[in-house]
Amino acid sequence: MNSGNSERLIEALSGNWQAEMRGYHTYQTLSKQESDPQRRRALRNLALAEKHHAELWARRLTELDAKVPDYRGPESGEAGSIANRVGGKDLALRRLEIEESRDIARYGKQIRELGDESSVAILKEVMADEADHYLILGGLIRNHLPTTPLEPEQAQQALDELVAEREKGQPKTAGWVGDAIYGVNDGLGSIFGIVSGVSGATLGNSHFVLIAGLAGMIASALSMGAGAYLAAKSEREIYEAEYARERDAVEYNEAEARELLSLIYQTRGLSAEDADHFVGHIAEKKEQLVATLARERLHTSEEGLSKPWVSASSGALSTAIGAMIPVIPFFFMAGIPAVILAAAVSLVAHFAVGAAKSLITIRSWWASGLEMTFVGALEGAVTYVIGVGLGRIGA
Repeated sequence: MNSGNSERLIEALSGNWQAEMRGYHTYQTLSKQESDPQRRRALRNLALAEKHHAELWARRLTELDAKVPDYRGPESGEAGSIANRVGGKDLALRRLEIEESRDIARYGKQIRELGDESSVAILKEVMADEADHYLILGGLIRNHLPTTPLEPEQAQQALDELVAEREKGQPKTAGWVGDAIYGVNDGLGSIFGIVSGVSGATLGNSHFVLIAGLAGMIASALSMGAGAYLAAKSEREIYEAEYARERDAVEYNEAEARELLSLIYQTRGLSAEDADHFVGHIAEKKEQLVATLARERLHTSEEGLSKPWVSASSGALSTAIGAMIPVIPFFFMAGIPAVILAAAVSLVAHFAVGAAKSLITIRSWWASGLEMTFVGALEGAVTYVIGVGLGRIGA
């Protein structure tokens, strides 16, 4: 292929990519504006198909050592154009129906002119899809929706986009936040108890309080980190072992595995026929059957497992931070004033930790904070009294 033809090919494919991306954004925007579930699903499927076409063109451009262009259109595609806004949804869909017919004609012309076998193969696939899109849009305009089943990859993409849309603007807690909050709580509670007890026994002697507090902090942090690491690692090892057993079970007796999965879905309300049909689709890919069976039996997936080193790091570090809070005043003060300040700072920290727990629970922040403060105050008072008693016995 000479240089001129190569440039014309890349220009044509880049234009195809732009058109498909514009279609993706248009259908995606229209699906978000649609209130009817069936129509919304149909429009979202069209958006996913357009995105798939764009990915095909991007791949071909990469094969030709050409740069994939940046999308130059608006985020709403053509859904926000004046004509579409003025004419309403039906006119917008009618306009898109016309655009689809023009795309079919344009791609047909490219098949005759491009002279590139790989690009022509993509054109034929895309043209077949565009013809389906033309029919689907006609059905939408006439309120007669054809069924449009999705491939598993498209269904997963649709699920990911729906979940992302639902979680937009909602606070999302990372997996390590729970470990961190638990670590701060554990370090704060345990070392506050040690500091209170030693303060009661020594009347706030900062030397002994610091020795006990720092030793306790190191021990608590290491213990929490090791415990979190071993727990996460054990959980992952158990999952991997069970997953391997499910794979062996499918290899040894796939019929029994399919029956088991079917019965699980029947207990959730599906008829035996529907459950068998559903499992039959899943079992078309053996690894998919194994993954589904493992998820249903273990009630988790690999993505839901904690990472051992993340759990260990967040647990140990947060425990050390929580443990340092009641110790800090004794670096600068001694006696009863240090005890009072340590108690005040620790109770404020208890409230803050309790309030932070509302990130991963449904309780109000103030109720959770007050509960933690009460528990911390009770723990400090009890250990202080015990420390006073032990100090008198030792004397």
